Amino acid sequence: MAGRTSEAGASVLARAARLLAALPADGSGATLRELAEGAGLPPSTAHRIAAELVRLGQLELVDGRYAAGTALWELGERAPIVRRLREAANPELTELYDRTGENAHLAVLVPAPDGTGEVLYLARASGARAIPTLARVGVRHPLHATGVGRAILAALPDAVATPLLRGPFAQITPFTITDPARLRAELAATRDRGYALTRQEMTLGNASLALSLTSRAGLPPAAIGVVTHLASADEQRLMPLLRRAASAIEARLDVSA
Repeated sequence: MAGRTSEAGASVLARAARLLAALPADGSGATLRELAEGAGLPPSTAHRIAAELVRLGQLELVDGRYAAGTALWELGERAPIVRRLREAANPELTELYDRTGENAHLAVLVPAPDGTGEVLYLARASGARAIPTLARVGVRHPLHATGVGRAILAALPDAVATPLLRGPFAQITPFTITDPARLRAELAATRDRGYALTRQEMTLGNASLALSLTSRAGLPPAAIGVVTHLASADEQRLMPLLRRAASAIEARLDVSA
């Protein structure tokens, strides 16, 4: 009986996790039907689980739309990547934006639904001087098409990187590298130059420069980067500032360890 109860409990937890994962990344909320479709659940099952999540504070229901609840936010704030990595990075990302006028962000490697990997944007500094980007805190993007993703891939041990490089890779723009052989060559170039550089692979007209952070126990692989207009991607101007920020973040992590 205990085994059957445990299995049933795991099934409910898995369905609840799928329902929460179906929430829109922009925080706009979703109807019950949208949640059910996104989670691949029958509407009746989605309704029952959503009602319980609302009761527990994991979801909130406003004007017929579900959004992440306060209790879910509280749990997320306890994660090591928030307590250590984001807190160490935030001051340096702010200074990086102040010095460059460009979007500065921190991303980490996370599992993707297909068993490969994606980058999750954990922190960001931006403002009126910066160009619009797709990067938002709490949003995932492909490893292969982003500067931070490319930097992380180039720094991974072969045994970890190999499963992430099998493809197929999504064609985000006409400039996105999707051929595995070309991507491997670009990763080799990234290691040679010491930083990742992508041009118009996520957004037309934009370029990204990124550096991986030294791996640390208890934290996922991470990188920081700047996104700028293609015409403003001055490596000689931006890379010293990016390296200074990376060094400062790692020094903060050493102190907090």
